[in-house]
Amino acid sequence: MKTLSAIVIGAGQCGLAMSRELTWRGVDHAVLDRGRLANSWRDERWDSLRLLTPNWMNGLPGLPYDGPDPDGYMTSAELLGRFERAAANGALPLKTRTRVLSVRPGTAGYAVQTDQGQMQARAVVIATGACTLPDLPECASDLPPMLHTTTALHYKRPEVLPDGPVLVVGASASGLQIARELALAGRRVILSVGTHLRLPRRYRGADILTWMEALGLLRMPYGEVDDIDRVRRTPSLTLLGSDEPRALDLNALQDMGVEIAGRLQAVRDDRALFSGGLVAHVQVADLKLGRLLDTIDTWIETAGIAGLAPPPERPVPTRVPAQPRLGLDFDAEKVGSVIWATGYRPDHGFLRMPVFDRHNRIRHDGGRVARGLYVMGLPYLRTRQSSHIAGAQDDARALAASLFADLARARAA
Repeated sequence: MKTLSAIVIGAGQCGLAMSRELTWRGVDHAVLDRGRLANSWRDERWDSLRLLTPNWMNGLPGLPYDGPDPDGYMTSAELLGRFERAAANGALPLKTRTRVLSVRPGTAGYAVQTDQGQMQARAVVIATGACTLPDLPECASDLPPMLHTTTALHYKRPEVLPDGPVLVVGASASGLQIARELALAGRRVILSVGTHLRLPRRYRGADILTWMEALGLLRMPYGEVDDIDRVRRTPSLTLLGSDEPRALDLNALQDMGVEIAGRLQAVRDDRALFSGGLVAHVQVADLKLGRLLDTIDTWIETAGIAGLAPPPERPVPTRVPAQPRLGLDFDAEKVGSVIWATGYRPDHGFLRMPVFDRHNRIRHDGGRVARGLYVMGLPYLRTRQSSHIAGAQDDARALAASLFADLARARAA
């Protein structure tokens, strides 16, 4: 059996970026994916999804954004077309529909067992990303069996849901976007809100991500971040990609008729029970937003460009119902569906090595797990950009250099 220098597991932006870096260094390798190129973008997104990042941030390896609308937000279909171009440009050594069953230490590095047979490699890069599986709370199994349930990974469009009100659980980016789409379709929506972020789409004449980039917040190295474990658990940015840039927050949703409630605590006797902490959660989100905008204002003043930007402004505080509901009787209110938008988690279950912490999260140092073993695509892997398309190339460049050095040390041993 031939031993490759490297195997890359996953053919999304991280796998594409790593393959390009390995090719440039002359490292023979294969890229494996359980489905097709960019499989999760093809099959695990809702139909109307647009990217949350502006187009100038969405360049792929060897294919920087070259379209007419750098400040727009591309659709999933547009992104897939760019994936095809990038893969063709880089002659990606891709093996599709090849599911990895296990990765173990092997005689020459690592043994990779797939449903198409076994492979050997001196190094392995896990580029399957952070959003492979839905992260569901324990009470998900307590829902009444007659309810239609789905997740943000599997939701497609309002029309496929049964009639009746919809409970959306989770107020990060996916939950807010799905709640908005359902409200626009005329559905009654109850949104369960826990820890979340609040961001404007634009501030003082520019996209909020443009300011975060200017401040260096997107590229701060993980080693310079206080309490990196906590930061890696931060909720996703609550932004909306659309033809006309607009804010997506709890006030905007309430203006559309969405009812907000506290965090879902439990399901008992066919009732959802919500916490009484809604006010605290929205106040924390508003406080963090204020701090970010203060930081941007200070940077603008220090840079001497205050005269070029509109004046500072602050959004009104998040509104909260005078008496937020504490319960929801599914039968009495004829609820038809529950959508879990409670986050995602990676699927690293094929790793047959002691590389996990007590929370079953893979341990790594900026993406390096062990000699010859790397991971990509996780939150704040090396910078805040690591979760974005734009971050894949920088991460791949750094990790490919480390991998190349590992291979050189192995040859010299």
